[in-house]
Amino acid sequence: MKNHVLAALLAAAIPIAGCATTGAVGGTAGSTAAYTAAQSEVARLTAQANEHVLLRPWSGPHGGVPPWDQANPELLPTAFEIGIALQQAEVDAIASNPAAPTFANTIEAMQSAGAHLDRAGTIFSVMSANVATPAVQAVQAEWAPRLTAAGNAITFNRALFNRIDTLYQTRAGLGLSPTQLRLLERTHSQFVRAGAALTPEQQARLGGINQELSSQFTEFNRRLLADENTAIFINREADLAGLPQSLRDSLRAAAVERGQPSAWAIVNTRSSVDPFLTFSQNRRLREQVYNTFKNRGDNGDANDTNAIITEILRLRAERAQILGFETHAHLRMADTMAMDPDRAQELMMRVWPAAVARVEQEVADMQAIANRQRANITIEPWDYNYYAEQVRRDRYNLDQNEVREYFVLDNMVEGAFYMANQLYGLSFREITGTVPVFHADVRVFEVSDRDGSYQGLFYLDNFARTGKRSGAWASGYQGHETYTGTTITPITSNNNNFVRGAPGQPILISLDDAQTLFHEFGHALHGLLSEVDYPGLAGTPRDYVEFPSQVHEHWVLSRPILDRFARHYRTGEPMPQALVDRINNASTFNQGYTTVEYLSSALVDMALHYRTDAVADPDAFERETLTAIGMPDEISMRHRLPQFGHLFSSDAYSAGYYSYLWSEVMDADTWEYFEASGNVFSPEIAAGMRNIILAEGNMSDRAEAYRRFRGRDPDVDALLRTRGFPTE
Repeated sequence: MKNHVLAALLAAAIPIAGCATTGAVGGTAGSTAAYTAAQSEVARLTAQANEHVLLRPWSGPHGGVPPWDQANPELLPTAFEIGIALQQAEVDAIASNPAAPTFANTIEAMQSAGAHLDRAGTIFSVMSANVATPAVQAVQAEWAPRLTAAGNAITFNRALFNRIDTLYQTRAGLGLSPTQLRLLERTHSQFVRAGAALTPEQQARLGGINQELSSQFTEFNRRLLADENTAIFINREADLAGLPQSLRDSLRAAAVERGQPSAWAIVNTRSSVDPFLTFSQNRRLREQVYNTFKNRGDNGDANDTNAIITEILRLRAERAQILGFETHAHLRMADTMAMDPDRAQELMMRVWPAAVARVEQEVADMQAIANRQRANITIEPWDYNYYAEQVRRDRYNLDQNEVREYFVLDNMVEGAFYMANQLYGLSFREITGTVPVFHADVRVFEVSDRDGSYQGLFYLDNFARTGKRSGAWASGYQGHETYTGTTITPITSNNNNFVRGAPGQPILISLDDAQTLFHEFGHALHGLLSEVDYPGLAGTPRDYVEFPSQVHEHWVLSRPILDRFARHYRTGEPMPQALVDRINNASTFNQGYTTVEYLSSALVDMALHYRTDAVADPDAFERETLTAIGMPDEISMRHRLPQFGHLFSSDAYSAGYYSYLWSEVMDADTWEYFEASGNVFSPEIAAGMRNIILAEGNMSDRAEAYRRFRGRDPDVDALLRTRGFPTE
């Protein structure tokens, strides 16, 4: 299905691959009367949908853009009602077609079904993540299960599946192109794994589970956002000791936004908490801020998420059993590069011991500094970032505040554009003000290819605000497609949560922030450079999709980017080589912390879902699992279960948080490939990146694609070398 809403729901429910027993299928042709009636309904509803601003084809420049200036949550219910009805009528027309099934009248026709609902769903998803007002949240609570039900109705349409299955069983003689054959096979697998071949009784229960899950995901998101919209206010300037001026300015701006102009606000999100924990000299406040952040969703109040998590786990376990899978992890991983939970576990446990050993060294170094200062403490989790920064200064003569002065946000945005130009020939021209946006913060760029031809649009939303979820992410508003004979060009976005500084002052970001910027931009490039013919082949496996984003982080510290864009915010001078050398010397510093913080979350995720019975007490399970794997006392998981949105705001990363590590193997191996060439903008390697890694989407097997690009499988040792761990 082309439909953004349905595709998201199907992806959340199941991976798009694998096989289960389909059983015998019956006839494939429908009645002429039913077909005629469905076509008439499609025509009637299409005319109605084309009158609704959230449903009709996008108009305006660049082939059409989202009508953000006319979008409001009050319009969504009517849009969903019409859109769902139209999509169902389109599917009924395909399913009841009296002609024998062909690729064109079934598989290709399905690619177009739901286009109107897709547009409303795109607008709704962006609003939900970026401007989640109470009105938007109310729509989400009401319509998430109804949209899921609409998806179930299509998945469980027996006549539709019979046509798909007939084509699948006879695919060898259909004369399809490789791309068409792959789309047919993946469509069939998607429907099978969504329950299309189950009995009516099984489908009824599975449909109920899917609707219940969508409601639970929505409520989890609502509660987490409520906790993240809180803040700790500081009223005494003395309590800001150690904080750089740029951070003080951002905390003051956050307080002003929250109606306390004489205070400083530490908002309960990572972008505000992490820098405070790194620089604050006030240990009591560090502990308070840390515990408040780590206990999001776990306070036994109206925003507590533990009961929701328990119910999600129960529903997932039941669903996996209905679909014929041993566990939710087996279900989720069948369409990944790893394919099996054991392979993911094997990779994680290859890295884990070295990471834990490195943490022991890091803690010893930090404790030595604390002892030398006569702090009379034992290193606790809220001390880690603070003392790690002191070790960095002591050992490498490297101060993050010094580094931050060279990373001006706007300059690094330009640096990301320069990287895209040097690698892939893309050019970005700002056109903000010429097309509608959903918030005044959003900037818009027209993207052109090296020959000057139009490539797509890029929306950039950089700043934190109330109602915007935390973290950083990329979204695709529109993907590349050609199957109708008309080329549709991509529209992508990046959404970050950088904190504003004082009015009129440049916004300074950390090295980690700059890498996050380039990471999300890598996702955007993946969309902008797509050459996919059919939208059904756009999405890549979960443990591949992070590879193109992660590898682009490396260019932040490449000499060409540093020379041109890492310029001091006061003097304009480029970052001196001596400072670059200190950064490079410290490149593997604190990798124990970084790896353990992430990997513990991935290991708990896998343990949680790699079992036949559902966990009843998430807090207890988290503690017991961390004890079993030897989690250092001085570190906590990057995402504790009560706030683990990757796992419980949808199914997207459930049993899949390991994928960042899996992708990093390819990322590290690819960066070594560029470095070994002697040119980090090597035209030959960049061409392979563009044409094989990025442009193909899922038109070919991604493991085979990597072998075509690199000439071999990725080298796991490259990952260990990047993190500074010993190789075997």
